[in-house]
Amino acid sequence: MTLLEVKGVTLRFGGLVALDDVSFAVEPGELVGLIGPNGAGKTTLFNAINGVYPITSGTIAFQGMRIDGSPSHAVARLGVARTHQVVRPLADLTVRENVTVGACFGREGLGLDAARAASVEALDIVGLASKRDELAAKLNVSQKKRLELARALAAHPHLLLADEVLAGLNANEVAEMLGVFRTVREQQVGIVMIEHLMHAVMNVSDRVVVLDHGAKIAEGSPQQISSDPKVIEAYLGDPKVAERFMAEAR
Repeated sequence: MTLLEVKGVTLRFGGLVALDDVSFAVEPGELVGLIGPNGAGKTTLFNAINGVYPITSGTIAFQGMRIDGSPSHAVARLGVARTHQVVRPLADLTVRENVTVGACFGREGLGLDAARAASVEALDIVGLASKRDELAAKLNVSQKKRLELARALAAHPHLLLADEVLAGLNANEVAEMLGVFRTVREQQVGIVMIEHLMHAVMNVSDRVVVLDHGAKIAEGSPQQISSDPKVIEAYLGDPKVAERFMAEAR
């Protein structure tokens, strides 16, 4: 069964069309890269999928069941977890307590003891187990990114929506995080990843979807996307930027 199916989704805020007839699908264990310039509608699309914004038209189905119109907590219970571009951990709680919260409100609705166990497992996956008893406020940017991902993974999702998890990380940290995504994908978790690091997207994605001004302008393999004239023209614009994109994507 297809994990996520987005069909003809349009989202309007008054006269502003934020999403314009967007369609794509995600299979279990598939990683789909979602790219586009700032303001293209990527995070808005995530907000539509997980119930933050009601869509104007179209349908969103998860494991064959329509979820458009469902509130975020109900979508989370079905097995959709997400990270946020701007990380906001519960600063006065420990790292482990932050992740425990994710497990309690995730797909399985775990009780406190089981949620604590799930938090330890998730922290180990992202390489943050040694920090579990520290206050979340004391973590650096890289560690907070890992914490955000651990909190989502502790929910034991079937689908992970990852919003710029790699932003602000150095090369070694990016490589480590891509390793985490590969591990998660091997567990048949579907992943949609918003990212601006082209070499990372092209390295780890099975398919890439490109948005521009709220509309899908291209979809295909990393190789197809990196050489698509529409992507180079509409997504990049400046020929010098396009040249750098091509170099990074190889």
